[in-house]
Amino acid sequence: MIVPTQDQNRQVKLDAFDRLLTIMDELRLNCPWDQKQTWETLRHLSIEEVYELSDAIIKNDPLEVKKELGDVFLHLVFYSKIAEEKYGFSIADVIHAECEKMIYRHPHIYGTTKVENEEDVKRNWEALKKKEGTKPKTTLSGVPNSLPPLVKAIRIQSKARGAGFDWDNKTQVWEKVIEELQEFKDASTKEEQEEELGDLLFSIVNYSRFIDIDPEQALEKTNNKFIKRFTLMEDLISKDGKEMHNMTLQEMDTYWDVIKLQLKKEANS
Repeated sequence: MIVPTQDQNRQVKLDAFDRLLTIMDELRLNCPWDQKQTWETLRHLSIEEVYELSDAIIKNDPLEVKKELGDVFLHLVFYSKIAEEKYGFSIADVIHAECEKMIYRHPHIYGTTKVENEEDVKRNWEALKKKEGTKPKTTLSGVPNSLPPLVKAIRIQSKARGAGFDWDNKTQVWEKVIEELQEFKDASTKEEQEEELGDLLFSIVNYSRFIDIDPEQALEKTNNKFIKRFTLMEDLISKDGKEMHNMTLQEMDTYWDVIKLQLKKEANS
């Protein structure tokens, strides 16, 4: 078997990217749907594509990841094509700007800065990021307002840590979780409960960071696990000629336990 050289591999990648650019040019010129699209009309579709990529990653499905990466690539090229037509910059400008940013934010690779570990890299990254642009930036100004709340909490805490504002160890964070849980229990009004629940969730996200667990991924796995169990429970109840709305919670819980045991046996087989 002939193994391609690095230069040959690079050319294959460049040819593939050139092919995508060509197709985008042709679609924009000839396809009525593609001609009508704007940044605004593509935005919600792009968000959907990124979530589909996220689903494929959570499922650990490489073939699906490859497919969804292609869809995301297409959208990036699409935005850049519209920019070239209307706003005076192209995909080349986008890529070069990103390259310059990566070089600037990695002075330990492209400069003389010394780092000892990943945390040093993160601190440098946040410090350099604050210096970019003409407007003064705060530590948390780079967190997009439109992020889903759970992802937003993760980003806020990560950036605060980069600025040196963080707990020393996970024991302290767990004590904060217990404290917030008690305050939630003690809350007497709905407004207080809402505020304390937010504090509790935020502290749990913080603790997950200290034990190196992605809380969004953990919650999504639980969501999918519940959907699977509930659907199987529904099917089993239907096969027994029953309807859920006519059953007690205790009766349904019996079916739930049967499905739970069944899935556990399948996982261990």
